[in-house]
Amino acid sequence: MPVFVMLTTLTDEGMKTLKNKPERIKEVDKEVIDKYGVKILAQYAVMGPYDFVNIIEAPDNDTVVKMAIELGSRGTIRTLTMPAIEIDRLIEDLKSI
Repeated sequence: MPVFVMLTTLTDEGMKTLKNKPERIKEVDKEVIDKYGVKILAQYAVMGPYDFVNIIEAPDNDTVVKMAIELGSRGTIRTLTMPAIEIDRLIEDLKSI
């Protein structure tokens, strides 16, 4: 399955939710796994312009777009999602050009 990097920032509402119910993170993880068939490979809280870095596997781009729109429409986060290409695959692809 394709791999994606999702960078997430919390809105003010998201910060309140996280402070009052930190376990909400795991609840949302379960929701996206169940609803979209996404696998969360790694998830980190980070400092800087983003609050979380998620490495996910998803069936395709369309699934990731739907998931990002669903999550963003809740008003608690904003996302930036990028497809990730394994380095070995990149090297092989570049050899063919």
